Amino acid sequence: QVQLVESGGGSVQAGGSLRLSCAASGDKDSRRCMGWFRQAPGKEREIFARLSPFDQYTYYYDSVKGRFTISRDNAKDAVYLQMNSLKPEDTAMYYCAADPGSCYPGKTTFRTWGPGTQVTVAS
Repeated sequence: QVQLVESGGGSVQAGGSLRLSCAASGDKDSRRCMGWFRQAPGKEREIFARLSPFDQYTYYYDSVKGRFTISRDNAKDAVYLQMNSLKPEDTAMYYCAADPGSCYPGKTTFRTWGPGTQVTVAS
């Protein structure tokens, strides 16, 4: 069974930075694709980045491209999200997710989810 726990959320001024972590445990074969999602109040949850822990695949959606960087440390079983140039519209609950299926363009279905960490960006 896979477990995911996010950390690193908090409050920051616009233009600031935060680094989120996602600690993973459990079957590595169930974590062939990792994703970062966010859900703002009153909005649907949206994916904005994907990463494959076993190859060089990363993908960013336009909303965060150039500002956010996803990375991994397989030795620590962790995935990270460096968020720079934060904007008030980045305010949301942030979730990491894992799936046994491989990453591919357009993949939005993930089996396992963490509880989330709140990011608030003040203007």
